[in-house]
Amino acid sequence: MATRVGIALGSNLSSPEGDCLSNIVAARDLLAGLMPPLERIKQAPVYQSEPLDCPEGSPVFLNTVIEIGYAGSPIDLLHSTQAIEKKLGRDTVHLRNAPRVIDIDILYFGSESHHQPKLIIPHPEMTHRRFVLQPLADICPRLVLPDNSNTIADHLQHLDSDEAPLSLVKEEW
Repeated sequence: MATRVGIALGSNLSSPEGDCLSNIVAARDLLAGLMPPLERIKQAPVYQSEPLDCPEGSPVFLNTVIEIGYAGSPIDLLHSTQAIEKKLGRDTVHLRNAPRVIDIDILYFGSESHHQPKLIIPHPEMTHRRFVLQPLADICPRLVLPDNSNTIADHLQHLDSDEAPLSLVKEEW
């Protein structure tokens, strides 16, 4: 049986294969390939956001969230997401929050919590980032994360952030 998993996708650098939106589409398609048969993918609209805690001069980001069904372990999924990042051209050595072709973050893994050096689930920053909460609220507004009592919609409504509002880039992709 598959576990429903939320994954954030972001890009602010073009690749030889295409622009930021193409990078996100490619990541989505590769992640969809990890799903067992008959599982459905949910995908939020793609938004543009200003860089947050990034080096000065960083380009704007495109961000979205998808939810897939996954039958492996969280660590297996982490290895798969890292392999997809590498395949799509992300540098293996990178500065924190530096511009990137693709960024794939596991947000939640069903109702499970994990606290390991390389993987913390639910993602520890997700409820503090508009660029994650807005697209996630678009597809799973009533989701309640493990060890939490608020829905994603509640977190978004009460978000205390200096982030600029997001701009809708593409509803259907």
